[in-house]
Amino acid sequence: MTLPALSRLTGALPRTTTPVVRRLAVASLVSQIAIVVTGGAVRLTASGLGCPEWPRCTADSIVTTPEMGFHGVIEFGNRLLTFVLVVIAVAMIVSVLGMRRQRKDLFRLSIGLFLGIPAQAVIGGITVWTDLNPWVVGLHFVVSMILVAVATVLVNRARIDTDQYRTGRPPAAPPLLRQLLLTSTVLTSITILLGVVVTGSGPHAGDHGAARNGLDSDLMTRLHALPVYLLVATVALAVVVAYRAGVHAKLRRAVVLLAAVVLVQGAIGYVQHFLHLPIALVALHMLGASLLMSAAVHAQYTGTTTRTLPGTAAATRVPQAVS
Repeated sequence: MTLPALSRLTGALPRTTTPVVRRLAVASLVSQIAIVVTGGAVRLTASGLGCPEWPRCTADSIVTTPEMGFHGVIEFGNRLLTFVLVVIAVAMIVSVLGMRRQRKDLFRLSIGLFLGIPAQAVIGGITVWTDLNPWVVGLHFVVSMILVAVATVLVNRARIDTDQYRTGRPPAAPPLLRQLLLTSTVLTSITILLGVVVTGSGPHAGDHGAARNGLDSDLMTRLHALPVYLLVATVALAVVVAYRAGVHAKLRRAVVLLAAVVLVQGAIGYVQHFLHLPIALVALHMLGASLLMSAAVHAQYTGTTTRTLPGTAAATRVPQAVS
């Protein structure tokens, strides 16, 4: 491509956050959650070694073969989704390239999401090479949660146009609510980390011959439940404080959404435990973990950002203390 043509191309790129930029940000978040779900399908159908090699599917074939059957199709399908993530990530970077100086936040977040994809691919390869070592599988999931969190921030940032981004404002939440939202994010992270350990001690290893981490599953489940209780109490208090403080409706909705996700995810966790981990409920619980991380980060961002919230005037002030 000639230099003038390249200049025309870059000149045609958005200079502020357009609907296309916002849709790509949402697509980034949805795709990061989707690959968690498909990765869960791989593990829950015992297809983790459906493609026993990496980066090839077998020593002689890049793609799955008929001899590998259902498990090969499931595992290879999950690998193919990586290319969808790459396309979305590249499109996201291109969409913010024209505003990379004015909106360094969007550019850096987009680059971070893109770099997370090859990092996950390498961890996935190590997972295969180690015959689904539960700690490596757990690391794979933890990195996915980090990418979900980054994509959630990207969605929130993309909703702010460039002029609003330059405008400062007091945080939307009073100090007590900000502390509660930060605590809820920390407890969410601890809950997810302990959930990964519980999974590594449970029956769904990803392959019938895969090793487990050797820890007592019942004990780890009880430890996993402790931060859940604290999270429920923290979020319930956050809802009360949000309504008493009269915070902006966008923040109230974010806190209520977090509360709803916490309650549903907690209910699924308890039911799946007492029903001895049926595959359908475990899959829902993995989806719920992604939604919980996203909801917690969204609520914390909405309450603590000093940027103008979408749909509000820059000069709007909100109460800073509980009345």
